Amino acid sequence: MNRRDFLILTGAATALPLTASAASMDYKPGLVSKHLKAGDTVFLDFKASWCSTCAAQERVINALKKQNPAYEQSIVFIDVDWDQYGKSDLVKSLKIPRRSTLVALKGDQELGRIIAQTSQSSIKALMDAALGAASA
Repeated sequence: MNRRDFLILTGAATALPLTASAASMDYKPGLVSKHLKAGDTVFLDFKASWCSTCAAQERVINALKKQNPAYEQSIVFIDVDWDQYGKSDLVKSLKIPRRSTLVALKGDQELGRIIAQTSQSSIKALMDAALGAASA
């Protein structure tokens, strides 16, 4: 292996953990409160694998994250599997009516929510509100 190949592979291996950590996390009980107590801004995506509206929202969220890396650097994105956690304490406490609901939180404050909307402008507005709160 020559030096150039070694440096390229080393750089890629070093960057890999950073990119993996920026991806959305899967919800587990206690995860949201842990991040909120730590002062993080949290973006919750209540979704189901079979939900076409959820898939459309996910495409928009991913496109927006690619356009503005500050989203992933400043906001904790958590995916909540509706089939597994649709009747959980988290869903009850936030009064989430259905899957395809997006909610942004900071501390004990809800910054906003979107229910079953897929427009880029609506989702961007919610993500911008979360980004603003994270920067404050």
